[in-house]
Amino acid sequence: MKVTVERAQLLKSLGHVHRVVERRNTIPILGNVLVRAENAKLSLKATDLDLEVTETLPAETATAGSTTVPAHMFYDIVRKLPDGSQIVLEADGDRAVLAIRAGRSRFTLQTLPENDFPDLAAGDMSHSFSLAAKDVKRLIDRTQFAISTEETRYYLNGIYLHAAGTAKAATLRGVATDGHRLAQLDLVQPKGAEGMPGVIVPRKTVGEVQRLIEDTETEMTIELSQAKIRFTIGNVVLTSKLIDGTFPDYGRVIPQNNDKELVVDKKDFENAVDRVSTISSERGRAVKLSLSAGKLVLSVTNPDSGSATEELEVEYAADALDIGFNSRYLLDIAAQIEGDVATLRLADPGSPTLVQDRDDKSALYVLMPMRV
Repeated sequence: MKVTVERAQLLKSLGHVHRVVERRNTIPILGNVLVRAENAKLSLKATDLDLEVTETLPAETATAGSTTVPAHMFYDIVRKLPDGSQIVLEADGDRAVLAIRAGRSRFTLQTLPENDFPDLAAGDMSHSFSLAAKDVKRLIDRTQFAISTEETRYYLNGIYLHAAGTAKAATLRGVATDGHRLAQLDLVQPKGAEGMPGVIVPRKTVGEVQRLIEDTETEMTIELSQAKIRFTIGNVVLTSKLIDGTFPDYGRVIPQNNDKELVVDKKDFENAVDRVSTISSERGRAVKLSLSAGKLVLSVTNPDSGSATEELEVEYAADALDIGFNSRYLLDIAAQIEGDVATLRLADPGSPTLVQDRDDKSALYVLMPMRV
């Protein structure tokens, strides 16, 4: 194999694929990236057996061929080479090394045979549809924070993607929850998503897809089956296994009859929560919201360090109410509100609260209260 490629393009593509490779691997080949040159193209592929990313870039192919090299070392070498340089990659079939040349720099990397490199065969995909990359990014941005990190409840370790809504207003919905909070976002259902299976996209896959969206003006193709999902954006193809589990009936925890409505300026509320929570303990993190007509008092009491209170003018006309929340979770949800005004619908100190953007109902958030 002998191929010449432009450094900036190779660095960008390696940046996309090398992230999938785990730093520590019991199987040596999984630490490598597959490099294949043919038909004036260079393709790079990396996998961790659950997730596979392939990217193709233009190159001058003198001799076609393929090999695998250590992913992180290859990326570091290319990153440190001078900007604007042409990189020549050359592998001799007889020796298990890849030579890397650029200007006066010379490197050789140990290789492993391509035949040992695993292939995450996707099989037949039952559904395929296209979405604007900005919509996919928004769906991930607005729900990702609520994905559970608790490995024992593995079925919550991802975003539940499924067809929802009514026949008149069909939606593609993403939901994530960790049991303390829930995030849900609806997009207009794209053509081809009708009747798709509800799938749980793993946390790592969600993060990689989010990072791959550099140009939000492009289209992204999503294909899926019961066991796999594939995202194609530009020259990058990401294929992933899905979480094999049943996502809970999240509709049961979304409150329907919360009759107390609190309307707050999102920025003022966020800043006030942030300020008073400075006092809270690492373990407790509780902030108390005391509501009365037109007024909200936020307070934190920490027996070890002191207390803090702040008062806000708000729109609230229901009965007085004291309710406590984890300040970190409150801030996470406030950060997702895209408009200037947030609406909180409350019931009582022990029931979940519903939070939405006043002017955009496509996203909703549910937060469980804390005892304060």
